[in-house]
Amino acid sequence: MTPDKLRTERELIKGNEAAVKAAVLAGCRSFFGYPITPASEIAHAAADYLPLVGGTFLQAESEIGAINMCYGAAASGVRCMTASSSPGISLKQEGISYAAGAELPIVIVDIMRGGPGLGNIAPEQSDYNQMVKGGGHGNYHLIVLAPNSAQEMCDLTFQAFDIADRYRCPVCILADGFIGQMMEPVAFPAPAFPKSEKDWAVRGDAETTKNFVTSIDLEPEALEKHILHLESKYAEAARNELRWEEYRLDDAEYVLIGYGIVSRILRTVVEKARAEGQRVGMLRPISLWPFPSAVIEGLTRRVKGFLVVELSNGQMVDDVRLAVGRQVPVHLYTRCGGMVMTTKEVFDKVQEWVAEAQNEGAREAAQLLPKI
Repeated sequence: MTPDKLRTERELIKGNEAAVKAAVLAGCRSFFGYPITPASEIAHAAADYLPLVGGTFLQAESEIGAINMCYGAAASGVRCMTASSSPGISLKQEGISYAAGAELPIVIVDIMRGGPGLGNIAPEQSDYNQMVKGGGHGNYHLIVLAPNSAQEMCDLTFQAFDIADRYRCPVCILADGFIGQMMEPVAFPAPAFPKSEKDWAVRGDAETTKNFVTSIDLEPEALEKHILHLESKYAEAARNELRWEEYRLDDAEYVLIGYGIVSRILRTVVEKARAEGQRVGMLRPISLWPFPSAVIEGLTRRVKGFLVVELSNGQMVDDVRLAVGRQVPVHLYTRCGGMVMTTKEVFDKVQEWVAEAQNEGAREAAQLLPKI
């Protein structure tokens, strides 16, 4: 079967399965993984779809085995993918560091669940630090993209393969369990394939014996040079791969920030607040690394504050605070352990925040009045 046979103009499909179809359409031909809730449908779909296009699906003996199989496949120039959920991603971290050091393009899908430890199988956003800050050892970054719909599970996964090849680095699709499990209509793109052979790959033939893919540099001078080379690529990615969404920010005085499923809750909250006459807007980071720090910093010149909303104990909020500095307040509202905030909860927090800001403004105005 050819990849275009898998393409449908529009299909009601889970986010997890949409990611796999998009991967096949992007030219992915190897998947190595291990089922884990709430990411299991990714492995199931890969087992169904990859053999149809002559690709390879292999259920590894462990998550550690899966990421190292990806290392081998990527080193041979094959577009490859793995997927897991939070504790499984923890087991992959050593291999992810090796892949980053060896400059290997691998797409990694993380469907987050509750933790720490085994936690539970309910949705959470507690892997932010693990993937955005680098859960493995050494000096490296992953490019991290955060979808908020089944359509974006398709679109961002499809784009991730080109991005991974462009910078020769692993790319992570970071989604909470809601986004992986929810079913929505998805329009799939036309098939696309790598435009050229990877001249750095090792394919087991005479032409590529000169290539040597490794993450080890025993000489300090050589390792420092390699790290600086990686940094130059990350700097290029930071310039070119920023992605974010703005919603009703043109005249906003108060800005809500959230990603994934939270951003969909916040959009509703913005509309409710606007109906009350409050100038509230939303900023949704889509690329978590690189993070849209400059966009947030720019907003500080004209807004009264930010409310960061997360399904964690508060992890992305640190990056927001770094961007904002001390110019305006940064508030935080979270639920964790698989609990999800309602629009009413967030709306009530916004009302408290706006009232507090207005009262503070009134006090400051009173202090400026001339004393009689």
